[in-house]
Amino acid sequence: MKKYEILSRIESTGIVAVVRAKNSEDARRIALACMDGGIDAIEITFTVPGANRVIESLSQEFGDKLLVGAGTVLDSETARLAILSGAKYVVSPGFDIETAKLCNRYQIPYMAGCMTITEMIRAMEAGTDIIKLFPGSAFGPSFVSAVKAPLPQVLLMPTGGVDLNNVAQWIKNGCVAVGVGGNLTKGTSDEITATAKQFVQKIKEARS
Repeated sequence: MKKYEILSRIESTGIVAVVRAKNSEDARRIALACMDGGIDAIEITFTVPGANRVIESLSQEFGDKLLVGAGTVLDSETARLAILSGAKYVVSPGFDIETAKLCNRYQIPYMAGCMTITEMIRAMEAGTDIIKLFPGSAFGPSFVSAVKAPLPQVLLMPTGGVDLNNVAQWIKNGCVAVGVGGNLTKGTSDEITATAKQFVQKIKEARS
């Protein structure tokens, strides 16, 4: 897939499922449950043991049907491993210039975690595609409007603190998508699928 197609798909659904798990089997279970609930962008974090193998397995099995990305990428070495394993996008908790360069070199979307306007401008200048507002719980949805006043061009995706009660506010305030971890991925597979469906529906309603 081309870079713009990946970004368009993420924006279309409006949610990235952030998968943290104790092992690769559980990570796969969570990913499939989210997929069954209508979320086609799955971020496998590198805190998962064997994360690159999970990314590779899901990418090979589902191809472009599932957008499998790599999360908690702290450096360019990890980013390259993720890309070679089939990751279609790379997400970092902070901004790393070398990771930004590598992702741009291979035309893979890069989402860097930022907290301040200065960080966001620096990340955007380096070619970061989406600014991951992290941790979102430290700000709240109203912060998005404040950021977009001086930076109307910024694409924001809050992660951390996004739940079913406030996801509509994040979207209405101008976020291109949201990243959701524990408030989506905990519970049985059926529970995760049901929650995923609720998130997708609330995002659709917020946009309409």
